[in-house]
Amino acid sequence: MTILEEIIVHKRKELAAAIEEVTVKDLEKRIFFERTPVPLTTYLVNPEKTGIIAEFKRKSPSRGIINADAILEEVTTGYFRSGASGLSILTDQKFFGGCAADLERARELNPIPILRKDFVIDEYQVIETKALGADAILLIAAALDKRHARELARFAHSLGLQVLLEVHGSGELDRVNEFVDIIGVNNRDLRTFTVDTELSLQLAHEIPPGFVKISESGITTALIIKKLKSAGYQGFLIGENFMRSPDPVIAFSDFVKLIFPDNDQD
Repeated sequence: MTILEEIIVHKRKELAAAIEEVTVKDLEKRIFFERTPVPLTTYLVNPEKTGIIAEFKRKSPSRGIINADAILEEVTTGYFRSGASGLSILTDQKFFGGCAADLERARELNPIPILRKDFVIDEYQVIETKALGADAILLIAAALDKRHARELARFAHSLGLQVLLEVHGSGELDRVNEFVDIIGVNNRDLRTFTVDTELSLQLAHEIPPGFVKISESGITTALIIKKLKSAGYQGFLIGENFMRSPDPVIAFSDFVKLIFPDNDQD
């Protein structure tokens, strides 16, 4: 069994327990459910912004603990002040050390778009995502078939959420549909967790036109950003590169200065 398969098996058990504990009606009564989401795409394509979706990530299956001491309030607001175009908040607890409360707290403190990073396999999770205050939802192509990906994307759109479809190979591009807003190439193989940023460059011209295009994972230098921009990428999801630093906000700020040496990002 691959790591991704193990995660999905656990997610199904976790989902069944969540449905028993909190009903859809309960989720729909939460204050953030009535909130109008902010389009993540608007922030990604704005040339005056960094294009970086900065991720709050405590641990991963491949690296173990990345940063157990990071304080969500300090890190997310610091990312915002230093020019992040959006935030990515992991809500998976078992494998990534996140939780739903992390997303709610980040929403309370930050005005920029928030992507919920989790393994979404059911419409219940889409409703939950809206109730937590996210603006966009992640759908992982490797975890969904074509029909399921379209159904979840359509449902997310009906709630006002944008959809980031994550792929890792040209064979997964058949999950792209009219309800997807952003296509992300994950340079980390979720089956083996190996990372290679060349994958984004290889897939750049295979991604259909009309979608905002982002690269995820393994982005550690300004040179990589430059290459990806030249290949047509408009956004970059970066987590470990900042989170493994004792001070993720300073790491993020220093990285932004390397990308925009002559400009101050607001």
